[in-house]
Amino acid sequence: MSKTHTLYDFIWMTRPLVTQLEEAVARGLAGTGLSVRMRAVLEILARDGSQPVPALAQTLQIKRQYVQVMVNEVIADGLAEKRPNPRHSTSPLIVLTKAGGDLIQDVMTQEMAAVERIADRLSASDVDTALSVAQHVLSGLRQINDGREK
Repeated sequence: MSKTHTLYDFIWMTRPLVTQLEEAVARGLAGTGLSVRMRAVLEILARDGSQPVPALAQTLQIKRQYVQVMVNEVIADGLAEKRPNPRHSTSPLIVLTKAGGDLIQDVMTQEMAAVERIADRLSASDVDTALSVAQHVLSGLRQINDGREK
């Protein structure tokens, strides 16, 4: 099989990969009260610190309006709160509460244990190569979608 066809197969494999990933994450969230999308917001806040909705949207690479819905959910559940943003008076910072920080830490600890079980079956070189290929494909697709490559 040619390199092009193998790459094409890799690209098509991302759909079932994402489906399985979302199912595994949802299963791991059972009993937490979190949805997959709420979990994503909490992880970014835990990893990157407090930030306004537009910054969260940029990190998630989805529309700001949709992220606002996600943020409203975590705020309604007491897992995050709004605080004044010294850099932008109309775009408050979204800040994890202690409950939100504790919950996402527990969830991520469980998830990392599952990822470790998968990683144990792969070589470090295989994982590095997979990451590199995924980054190159994503970059290439962005160039195509941005009209920089025809």
